[in-house]
Amino acid sequence: MSILFKGLKFITPKGVETAQDFIFHSGNFSPATQDSKSDQFEVIDATGMMASKGWVDLRCMVGEPGLEYKETVESLCESLMASGFSKAVILPNTEPVIQSKNEVDFIINKAKKYPVEILVQGAVTKNTEGDDLTEILDMHHQSGVSIFGDGIKTLSNGDRYMKILQYLQKFDGVLFDHAYDPLLAIFGQMHEGENSTMLGMKGIPSLAEDVAIQRNLEILKYTGGKVHFQTVSTRKGIDLIRKGKAEGLNITCDVSIYQLLFTDNDLMDFDPNYKVKPPFRSESDKEALIEGLKDGTIDAIVSNHQPQDYDSKFMEFDLASFGMAGLQTFLPALVLLEKDLSWPLLIQKITTGPNSIVGESSDSWTIFDPTAKWVYNRASNKSNSSNSPWFGKELTGKVKYVIQKGELITINE
Repeated sequence: MSILFKGLKFITPKGVETAQDFIFHSGNFSPATQDSKSDQFEVIDATGMMASKGWVDLRCMVGEPGLEYKETVESLCESLMASGFSKAVILPNTEPVIQSKNEVDFIINKAKKYPVEILVQGAVTKNTEGDDLTEILDMHHQSGVSIFGDGIKTLSNGDRYMKILQYLQKFDGVLFDHAYDPLLAIFGQMHEGENSTMLGMKGIPSLAEDVAIQRNLEILKYTGGKVHFQTVSTRKGIDLIRKGKAEGLNITCDVSIYQLLFTDNDLMDFDPNYKVKPPFRSESDKEALIEGLKDGTIDAIVSNHQPQDYDSKFMEFDLASFGMAGLQTFLPALVLLEKDLSWPLLIQKITTGPNSIVGESSDSWTIFDPTAKWVYNRASNKSNSSNSPWFGKELTGKVKYVIQKGELITINE
């Protein structure tokens, strides 16, 4: 069936185009003509809505297998669709860890009934413990995995890091690196600074991230290969990556969307919803991240969706698990950032930016209303978890439709 979208605005690299009527047919949009009669089509009033290429999330977590009470493949795919994403990379930190053909195929087969394209980040060390390597080549040749890393765990062993980069070059694989020094960050609960001192909490210094990024860049220079740094959070870390790119190293990086909105000032009332890793840094770090997006140092924005069950999150701050549910609040977060970063830049960081890292796929589109208001609560939540500081609040910005593989999917609360 052909559909007439009336008054739809498209976001392009050059800007937001003037509202216009478009006909959607056979998976493509074309401008409506004077001969296009409304009675020939299903008509959708798209006044105030915007459209862009389909969104891509390079970092989100699923609980299944083993942690289904946090997130199943089904609830993750439902959350991704409701959030406007047509493709996502999931982390390997399940129980058991996604570290062989069996676990990879289990996830991919369960996700097949949903229109969302799921890419798996295969664990690169056994049980993500940072020591023995997994069967990297088997996962690639048998299940097509090209993205490897240890997810929320860091690769702190320099020898293993070097060998991993050498292995991945056999098939042009990419290492997704969550870089920080675990010993410098040991027992840390939040960003190390004036606020951590005032609150009496052990801090996670910026040094823990900066040292790891610098070390891993030096190893990359020695071995060659391709590295994607995930969830960069510090000013110096951004500077190091900027310099590495200028030197011609094959590196990219992303930032968690909530790092662009919150700082360690938001932790003063000990709300465990704000406990994340890397932690919310200083205002200066946040400004550096925004500048890194503008100058192209940061290639992508990610949700860093890490669902946590109630019992592991809502307890004393120092005992609570790290992580924030970040999918359905992603568009409302973009709305808050649009004034400083503009729609064309934000959309580039969740479309062409991440696609340049993981590869283009079938045509997909996301249509959203940046002014629509809705309440993020139990009724509208698609995830099994609700660990977000915005849960129970009215938010602005709602995804209306996702087009995937030529199919128009209506998003309902």
